[in-house]
Amino acid sequence: MPRQSEKQRIVPKLHRPAEAADGVHVHPLHQAEFLTTAAEWGQLPAGGAPEIAFAGRSNAGKSSAINALTQRTRLAYVSKTPGRTQHINLFRLRSGALLADLPGYGYAKVPEAMRRHWQHFIAKYLAQRAPLIGLLLVMDARHPLTELDWQMFGWFLPTGRPVHVLLTKCDKLGTEAQRRTLETVRKALTDAYGERSAQVGVQLFSATRRIGIAEAEVALASWLGPLAH
Repeated sequence: MPRQSEKQRIVPKLHRPAEAADGVHVHPLHQAEFLTTAAEWGQLPAGGAPEIAFAGRSNAGKSSAINALTQRTRLAYVSKTPGRTQHINLFRLRSGALLADLPGYGYAKVPEAMRRHWQHFIAKYLAQRAPLIGLLLVMDARHPLTELDWQMFGWFLPTGRPVHVLLTKCDKLGTEAQRRTLETVRKALTDAYGERSAQVGVQLFSATRRIGIAEAEVALASWLGPLAH
């Protein structure tokens, strides 16, 4: 993929979210549009606008979660082929902040050299990307905390920045199973990370049934700070 020019990579200055005609503030996530795609470090946007990354195992519902939270039907491409996305897609909010859709992990059938490249790139992105203010980690509520999920925590938590876990497709579980899953994930994180687990929020989520959207919006708005008001 050709490298982008510096002019193409400039991010507009940040400004406050829009107001609806009745004077009610529009949530900053609801003004997203596609900005660019990056397959290597040099293609990431310059300018320092705050970024929130979305990550998760392939087929866990990451694209559906992005579409639900931004109130767009096809902002993030929902593929029936797990692991289809092999680059970072970046979307710009009206405030100037960015959402970064990371490649789904776990299913992609790619050459080993490409797999190593992506493992290195994503690890570096999570550990060293200066504008990154938080990670939204998507897990299928029926299969949470896979080995690769733990790897994402291992890369990101040492930065001291927050993680918010969406236990997606929770509508496929009964009420009691949802409660047990939520408690089990929270306890596992507390056991693994102790006080550092305070960096991690965990919630139930379903894009199709619109469960947990308001809760996730509050969490992400808290990361954006003044940009969300």
